[in-house]
Amino acid sequence: MADAPDSPPSSAVPPAAVASALPAAEPDDPSTEPAAQDALLDPPRRAVERGDYGRALAQLEALAAAHGAASPFGGRLRLLMATALMGQGRSAEAAAVCRSLRACRDATLRAQARELEEVLDAPALERPREWSMTLPSLAELESLEGNSQPLVRRRRPKPPAPPAPPTGPTSPPWGLALLVGLVLVLTVLLGGCVQLETTLRFPAPGRLQISQTSLSASGHSLPWQRQLAAALQTTPLHRRQDHGLQTLSSPVLPAPQALELLGQSVATAAQLAGLELPPPQLQLEERNWLLGVRQHFSMSLDLRAVPALPGLDLHLHLEPVGPRAIRQAEPLPARALPGRRVVWSLQPGALNRLELRCWRWSRLGLGSLAIGALLALALLLQQLRLRAGFGLPELPA
Repeated sequence: MADAPDSPPSSAVPPAAVASALPAAEPDDPSTEPAAQDALLDPPRRAVERGDYGRALAQLEALAAAHGAASPFGGRLRLLMATALMGQGRSAEAAAVCRSLRACRDATLRAQARELEEVLDAPALERPREWSMTLPSLAELESLEGNSQPLVRRRRPKPPAPPAPPTGPTSPPWGLALLVGLVLVLTVLLGGCVQLETTLRFPAPGRLQISQTSLSASGHSLPWQRQLAAALQTTPLHRRQDHGLQTLSSPVLPAPQALELLGQSVATAAQLAGLELPPPQLQLEERNWLLGVRQHFSMSLDLRAVPALPGLDLHLHLEPVGPRAIRQAEPLPARALPGRRVVWSLQPGALNRLELRCWRWSRLGLGSLAIGALLALALLLQQLRLRAGFGLPELPA
């Protein structure tokens, strides 16, 4: 067999890499010992590594005639033969050799032959013309050199000078100013159209109930409302949604826990609106005088960081509270409503303060006082009966 050119084609797999990936000889062939197998395969393997594919094929063909493709040793030498054929550019014959290894008893060799067969049967990709460079012949170079001499002598024209900057008064950008103003107006109108009402109910001494109602002017649920309800999901507040009306209400809670919940809801609402507000100052003091409890409630909410947006209404409802209980309400006064209710409007951009003092009568204390009065009245009537000479009441004979 004549030796083909030893340089592998550009599209073929490097045969040295395939030869180095061949597995070592294993004692699977009963006809040949492992040491003898390595000795038989070493000369053609070294020939493949040197690029002497013709010599390697001559040695491997003689061994292939004596060892079938079903034995592990025959499979290894045929893989080496396919590598040598690839080195000579005989891809079709190398693929045929790989297909003959489908009957090999070694699963690893069958898998290697199948992978090599897939590589050989893959279609060749055309190299784009841009990836290569073609040099012109000497005759073409001479003609190009003769034609380029006049071009070299000719001077290149200078690029035109840039135009002078405009002078004189410039017109104001009224269009841009109008567009920016329109965007600001839409942002203010769409972002501030919400009414937020907070209700504080005093059901009993030491107890409070909170309710927050937000109403969007569009009649649809706002993303801010949904985010607020999700942020307060772990709190005792219960959510009720009716289109654009959202209500967050809590059960009757101890006063410290209710005030802490109110401060948390205010801070969460400000954070979702992108505002940095100081924490609200909420304080409730109570003194028990047996007959009733003297309550002193104070609230300070700094809204100076909130811009005065049209459509933004903030209200605080207190019930049951009479108008005489309000000692301080600024900057806007509190208004009395029917049913012992007071509403106080909060003003954005200002420091809002509220203070109230009232009595919460104790039912137990009032009952005890009534019982004492009845006992005193009974004793007084008994004394009057004795003084009138009727004596003590007796059972009938």
